[in-house]
Amino acid sequence: MAEPGALLEPLIPSLRRYAYALVRNHDAADDLVQDTLERALSRWYLRRDGGDLRAWLFTILRNLHINAYRGARRRGEHVPLDLAPLPGVAAAQESGLETQDVLSALDQLPEEQKSLLLLVGVEDFSYEAAARILDVPLGTVMSRLSRARQKLRSVLEMGRATLLRRVK
Repeated sequence: MAEPGALLEPLIPSLRRYAYALVRNHDAADDLVQDTLERALSRWYLRRDGGDLRAWLFTILRNLHINAYRGARRRGEHVPLDLAPLPGVAAAQESGLETQDVLSALDQLPEEQKSLLLLVGVEDFSYEAAARILDVPLGTVMSRLSRARQKLRSVLEMGRATLLRRVK
């Protein structure tokens, strides 16, 4: 059997990509990946020999993110010590603005839909693998993905999410 480090190393770029998509901060994404790898190595004995290592790592990463997200919600908003505004320059390229629109639209999705859309759309997991990672039935994955894509399309076309419809 191969050494754990040799098996984990090729998966780090995709873990970093997924972590960044979840937290939108390079430092926080690196910390999340480090915590994921630390957790995987400390619990290496729990891994199934025939199991999908990539799916196992993404499950650990997602669970760590959800735990941190819930903890942050309980603690409230973080206020920096020095409130000096950071210098910022708006993107001059249209592609940068489009990317910003997609990312802000993605932030408007519920966490379940956002995670699923990132797993299937960005990380190229199959529906079955995403269902195993999220621990939900395959039908739930397909319906959540459909709703996520529909809402993302709606937000991008309208500029905001439609929350309520009037029924006559």
